[in-house]
Parts: sequence; C-alpha cells; structure tokens
Amino acid sequence: MKNNLIAVLLCLAAAVPVVAQKADKRLAESTAVLKTILAKNDIPKALLNKAECVMVYPSVKKVGLGISGMGYGRGVLVCRTGPNMDGKWGAPIMYTLDTHSLGAQLGSSSTDYVLLVMSQRGAAKVLSGALKLGAGASAVAGPSGANASGFNDPNVDILSYSQSKGMFAGASLGTASMDADDDINKELYGKAIDAAQMVRDGKTPVPPAAQALIAVLRKASPKHM
Repeated sequence: MKNNLIAVLLCLAAAVPVVAQKADKRLAESTAVLKTILAKNDIPKALLNKAECVMVYPSVKKVGLGISGMGYGRGVLVCRTGPNMDGKWGAPIMYTLDTHSLGAQLGSSSTDYVLLVMSQRGAAKVLSGALKLGAGASAVAGPSGANASGFNDPNVDILSYSQSKGMFAGASLGTASMDADDDINKELYGKAIDAAQMVRDGKTPVPPAAQALIAVLRKASPKHM
C-alpha cells in the first residue's frame, strides 16, 4: 500500500513539469509565429491597432483526407485589458481550436492561424468560452494591402489570417469552435481562471514564459485606436 502511494505521488509530481513544458512550448511557438508575421507586415498595423484581442494558433494540422479533412490546434489568446478593453495587452489565456471541412485550405502541411478579434461583442463571446464561429460570432478572411485601409465592417467580429509554407493570406475558418484550455490555464496560473474577469481586471501578472509574446504585441501596437 505504501509503495503504491509513493508511486502515485511520484507520477503527480512528474506531471506538473510536463504540463508546464507544454505551456512554455505553446507560448514560444505562438511568439515565433506572431513575430515573423508582424515583421513582414502581413497583418496591417491599422487593423492590429483596432483589435480587441489577438489569437495565435501555431501549426494547426489537418486530420483526415480529402475535402472533409478537419484541423485541431492549441493556441493563445491575448486581449487588451480594462472594462472597455482599451488598456495594455494583458496576460495570455490558452485556447483550443477545432475546425471542420477545411479541405485544401490546410493541404498536407501544418498551418499557422492569427485571428484578430475586432469587436467587444466578439471578444465577449470568445471569452465566454465554447464559441462556434458563425453561430456565436461572425468571422471572415482578413483583408490585406489596399483593402485593409478602408475596412470598417461593424458586423464582422473576427478577421482570420493563415500562413502555410511561407505563404500568408486571409483565410476562412468556417464553423470552427474555440474554447479555453482549462487544464493548461490552471497549471499556468496555479488555479482555475475566469477569462473575462481576468481581462476586465488586468491585474494578472504575465507569466515568465509569456513575456516575449506580450512584448511583441506591446511593441507592434502600444495603443488601441
């Protein structure tokens, strides 16, 4: 009995560093994707300045063959803080992504996604958890170049961009579902979190592993327009 208890305790002790490593890896990959894309000006700064939140999903892979192939990914959500979401970029929240019928959009390789949440309505729905695009919030392929400067559609909640094999473009996510990754969030912050309250308060310290990601956002878009 004693030996069994010791074995269980050892397994639990080993699990925490593993989860922490997963969170650190996801944050590092998300930072690399966002830094690369912003450095190439693939996302117009004018749109980033208007965004309430940014979601980064690195290396979303297609599961299944043909046009019915699906994709599943794990990423990070970062929002501007405060009751009106007009403050500085806050601490990150881990999220999942479950896509359906992406077909040739993903091809055979992994694809990086960056989503700009453009409205407070969209941000509220994302932060409430278990969001299904189309039913819960409207999402369209994000514009670029000359088309981006005049973009101002109050009916669009989320702009979606993708990068695959170095090619970057606006991308539709159809009826993809997104939800908070509760287990990783709990391990990252040492307790269960309320995503909406965390963003409103803006008092949650940024974990060390997320400092680089937040620094990229604060440098690229220091003020909300």
